[in-house]
Amino acid sequence: MININGGEILKILAIGDVCCDGGCEMLLKTLPRLKKEHNIDLTVVNGENSASQNGISPASAQIIFNAGADVITGGNHTLHRRDIRPYIESNPRVLRPHNLPNSLAGSGYCLIDKGFCLVAVINLLGQVYLEGQEASNPFLAADEIIEKAKADGANIILVDLHAEATSEKRAMGFYLDGKVSAVFGTHTHVQTSDAQILPRGTAYITDLGMTGPVNSVLGVEPELIIDRFKNGTKGRFSSAEGRCSLEGAIFTVDAKTGIAQSAETIRIF
Repeated sequence: MININGGEILKILAIGDVCCDGGCEMLLKTLPRLKKEHNIDLTVVNGENSASQNGISPASAQIIFNAGADVITGGNHTLHRRDIRPYIESNPRVLRPHNLPNSLAGSGYCLIDKGFCLVAVINLLGQVYLEGQEASNPFLAADEIIEKAKADGANIILVDLHAEATSEKRAMGFYLDGKVSAVFGTHTHVQTSDAQILPRGTAYITDLGMTGPVNSVLGVEPELIIDRFKNGTKGRFSSAEGRCSLEGAIFTVDAKTGIAQSAETIRIF
C-alpha cells in the first residue's frame, strides 16, 4: 500500500488473547474476512490461552495459523503444556516471552521478510503482579533485543508486552516511543480505549483485549471466578461457552521509517 508521501506502508493487525475452543473457532470464522476487508499485510495473534483450560498446544497453534496468523505470541502460560515445547522449538513464528530464561524452549523474537521491508516481532513478559515467574527485567530485555532487531535490518519492530499492570505497560510504551513501531499489551483480556500514536511515532494500546466468550470472566465461567473471590474456593477452571468476540487493533506503519501513522481498535461479534 502507498501512503500520502508516496512510500509504502504496512497494515498490521494484532489480535488479543485467543481463549479456548470458542476463541479458536471465532478466529477461524472471522480473521480471513477481516484481513481482506482491511488489506492487512501482517497478523500477530496472542495464543497463550488458546488450548482447552490454558496454555497453547500444537493443535491450537495450528488452528491460529490456519486462520491466517503470521506470528503467534505468548505469555506466562506459554510453556505450561509439555507438548508445546518441541513444537515451539521447531517453529520460530511461535514465540514465548524473550525475558524468560534462555534455557527454556523457544524464543521471544522472530524476523519476517515482507519483501519490501523486514519486520521484527518481540514478545516480553511483565513483572508487576506476576510473581512466581522467572522473567528478568523487561525494560532491560527490550533494550537488548531491539538492538538485535536493528542489527538484523528490521525496518519495523513490534512489541507484545504480556503484563498485568496498566502502569507497567504504559511505562513501556513511553520508554520505547520512537524506538519501535508499535507496543501492544496483552494478558488482561479486557480491551482498553487508549489506542494512540505516542509523541515520537510509536503506535500503542495498553491491552488488545480477548478473542473468546463474551459472557465470561477472562474466558472462564463467571460462577467459578465468583466462587473463588467470594469463598476462596480453588479448583480447575472451565472455559465459558456461548457467543464470542474478536478484539484487537490495526496499526498503519511507514515501511521505510518504521513510524506509525494510525492506531485503531477493532471488536467483532
